[in-house]
Amino acid sequence: MKTINLCQLVCVLVLFSAQGTFAQEQQSKQPMKTFVIEREIPNAGNLSEEELKGISQKSNEVLAQMGPGIQWMHSYVTDDKVYCVYRAKNKEAILEHAKKGGFPANAISEMATKIGPETGN
Repeated sequence: MKTINLCQLVCVLVLFSAQGTFAQEQQSKQPMKTFVIEREIPNAGNLSEEELKGISQKSNEVLAQMGPGIQWMHSYVTDDKVYCVYRAKNKEAILEHAKKGGFPANAISEMATKIGPETGN
């Protein structure tokens, strides 16, 4: 039976480690997509500043747990709905955030493109 010396063992471990790191880097380089989430929240427009702060803190806690594959950009609060703009690798990350945070996610739409006044120039 052939024995492996310490140098060979270290080389093998370094190669396996580098391979795993490369795979993680490739996964983290997947392009982030932009999503618009519609959350039906009765009387959302009447939520106090303190209630909105609490909701934001909960969302931030969940995002911190989930890591870099999801990012909250901003939200728009209307009378009975909140429209949130997120960057994420996929729709499943949005659903996971909603579930972990206890937030509704009544509709999730991936943004195809963005236009604004400058688009007409």
